[in-house]
Amino acid sequence: MSGPPGAGKTTLAHALAAKVGCPAICRDEIKEGMVHGRPDFAAKPGDESSLRTLPTFFGVLELLLRAGVTVVAEAAFQDRLWRPGLEPLRGLAAMRVVHCEVEPGIAMARIHRRQRENPLRRAHSGPGTVASDVHRVFDRISLDVPTIEVDTTDGYRPGLDEIVAFVNGHG
Repeated sequence: MSGPPGAGKTTLAHALAAKVGCPAICRDEIKEGMVHGRPDFAAKPGDESSLRTLPTFFGVLELLLRAGVTVVAEAAFQDRLWRPGLEPLRGLAAMRVVHCEVEPGIAMARIHRRQRENPLRRAHSGPGTVASDVHRVFDRISLDVPTIEVDTTDGYRPGLDEIVAFVNGHG
């Protein structure tokens, strides 16, 4: 599950994992767990927890894939982080990429709402830039695997059943 911040990846990852019957491994949730017991933690770009999250995320994926577990992996990683982390895992899974997209203004509104409503979001630094800039510079994952584009503006287009068929290799 890939896409820029605020594109609806985590929500879709959990819905997809529930339909498929597998875990959703979400980068942000791993980081939130890392800072849970650190009330003094202050997120900033490149903080120590962010640096530890990347190898932890890919390590969890590798552990589960080696055990034969189907997973939905979700992060706002750009190609320079996704590709090197996923390439070594290609022999362990039939990978599919679900790329989420939404208008930059909707993404920014989602980001701000999450920060207001969810105290766990303190693990992440704020958007810091204009949403259109985040979307403009987002370097999407580039793997030679089947990919589907999902518009998350209002629900999912294509719909969840079609996305499930795609990840199951039927679409």
